[in-house]
Amino acid sequence: MTTSSVQHFTPERPLRVAVIGSGPSGVFATEALLKQTDIPVQVDVFDRLPTPYGLVRYGVAPDHLTIKSVTKGFEKTLSDPRVRFLGNVEFGTDLTYDEARRHYDAIIYTVGASSDRRLGIPGEDLRGSMSATEFVAWYNGHPDAAAREMVLNATGVAVVGVGNVALDVSRILAKTVEELRESDIAAHALTALEQSPVRDVWVLGRRGPLQAKFTTKELREFGELEGADPVVNPEEIAVSAAEEAQVTDNVVKKNLEVLRDFAGRTPEGKPRRVHLRFLVSPVEILDDGQGHVSGLKVERNRLDENGNAVGTGEYEVLPVQMVLRSVGYKGVGLPGVPFDEQRGVIPNTEGRVEGRTGEYTAGWIKRGPSGVIGTNRKDAVDTVAQLLADAQAGALPHASQPSREAVDTLLRQKGVEVYTFADWQALDAHEVAQGRAQGRPRAKVVHKHEMLQHRQREMQQAEG
Repeated sequence: MTTSSVQHFTPERPLRVAVIGSGPSGVFATEALLKQTDIPVQVDVFDRLPTPYGLVRYGVAPDHLTIKSVTKGFEKTLSDPRVRFLGNVEFGTDLTYDEARRHYDAIIYTVGASSDRRLGIPGEDLRGSMSATEFVAWYNGHPDAAAREMVLNATGVAVVGVGNVALDVSRILAKTVEELRESDIAAHALTALEQSPVRDVWVLGRRGPLQAKFTTKELREFGELEGADPVVNPEEIAVSAAEEAQVTDNVVKKNLEVLRDFAGRTPEGKPRRVHLRFLVSPVEILDDGQGHVSGLKVERNRLDENGNAVGTGEYEVLPVQMVLRSVGYKGVGLPGVPFDEQRGVIPNTEGRVEGRTGEYTAGWIKRGPSGVIGTNRKDAVDTVAQLLADAQAGALPHASQPSREAVDTLLRQKGVEVYTFADWQALDAHEVAQGRAQGRPRAKVVHKHEMLQHRQREMQQAEG
């Protein structure tokens, strides 16, 4: 690659951008590049999975289908002739850092935050203890988790955390199989959950209801479940008039209203209960003597004058055989790319990767795991603005082999089976058709080899 003092990108030699990751941030960054009219662009969007959309497909709760409708806009972006989707291509192996620099003038890293934070308590590695991230990936049919044997023999489950992901997994555990059939939950998870003996789910927050991170819509759903009662201890949501008067966030106010409503309800005797607990911290996951979870020891807390949780020395043991931690995501580094291990992000200034020219980042790997899907649009637009400013200033490294054909040749020589957007659209149509035949919105193909086999069949039919 070379750097010229003045760069003139033309329709014949457009600005070539690689976007690494096809989740919301990657697609929003691509959309922002397409919307500007000053510089002709060509964008290749890479994903290590054959399927696009990242957490929209594999993170959003399967019963929240309206949230997934954002993919209609994503489809328009990835269908643009200036854009290519190259799925089943792993950055660092199938496409190395040096190869990307050779073929693209700029790279935007939008790989999200695929790892999770741990509790750091004894017993965390017992069988039956795992991250909510793993559980979500399993029930959403993520190829990395689909083959995992998930033993759901717990009558009690503790979910540690009070964000929306914690509420999602708790709700999925509490729903009836009839409710779950209306979702696009993976078939293997539907079968396992149908046989699940779970009776009690505890959702645990270290602090009080005013500090919880969940949103009201997700909280309210617990009052509408067919087979589960919400249970709230009035003492744990007690808030002084002075504290309540200081609340300015409407979401927090509404959450408190919903929790008070739940606390005042008489249980209807439904077969399952969801206990929304506050002011409790997990201190130890108990071992049944055979390496499996047999309970969760928690300490009751109080809040100090700064709103921090302080242990009281009072303990109780929850009768659970499964513990799901949901206390935050963190990013994972990419080969050849700077990474801040402490913060779990790519170090950057306003989206420009520190110490690198022509490299940018957006989304959770840029700023950490915060906000909702829409938050990533502004974040991506801000990053793209930096990239375009650098392009107009002549500050980007010029790719030495800036053609689609060169990338195709490279991947073909490596034996990579690239999953195109047309391949994905065919798989998408297949999943929807299969789902419709079962009276469900979608029947997900969950194994990578099955996705590739479907592509081969489609190609053979096209040739025949």
